Amino acid sequence: MTSDIIFKYFSDLTAHQRAQIEQLPGLYELWNGQINVISRKDIDLLYERHVLHSIGIAKVMGFLPGESVLDVGTGGGFPGIPLAVLFPQTQFHLVDSIGKKIKVVQEVAGALGLANVRASHMRAEQLNEKFDFVVSRAVTQLKDFYPWVRGKFNKESKNVLPNGILYLKGGDLEQEIKESGLKVQQYYLKDHFTEEFFETKQVIYVKG
Repeated sequence: MTSDIIFKYFSDLTAHQRAQIEQLPGLYELWNGQINVISRKDIDLLYERHVLHSIGIAKVMGFLPGESVLDVGTGGGFPGIPLAVLFPQTQFHLVDSIGKKIKVVQEVAGALGLANVRASHMRAEQLNEKFDFVVSRAVTQLKDFYPWVRGKFNKESKNVLPNGILYLKGGDLEQEIKESGLKVQQYYLKDHFTEEFFETKQVIYVKG
């Protein structure tokens, strides 16, 4: 699968951003051989299942220059790294409780020259910083995720949505949302991407 799938939906990227996107498969193949952060079957579908999925958040909302975003349970850098490519003037802090995954994030971010990315081996609950937005990709149930980041949001909102969580999830979420007791907004990625993979994928927004 080629990078064309990305450029089809994000046609206004600069030449530099396109070059960064095109570096991703080589970097992840290199590091995945040493530290397994992406399943073997998914590495061939990196652009669809990891990169495009991550930047589906950008179809819901664009981050502004100077905003700060926390990526919780980033794994190998998703959704944080692709979002950092798209929004070079937004600051991203990627955290994961598994140190070797953070090493991959640091190496990939360094190779891409992403000066707007920090990566830390820690749990979200340990952070004492505040952010405009928190992003994540299906690390756990909403009812368990929300307490990790409660109180970590800047009070003043500048964007089209108030500061909060943008959570990538898939499948039937009715029960999970009900159990969380949270007021959410659901955005369906099938409204933006035609590939079958996105049929049940959503961005869940929760005000911080």
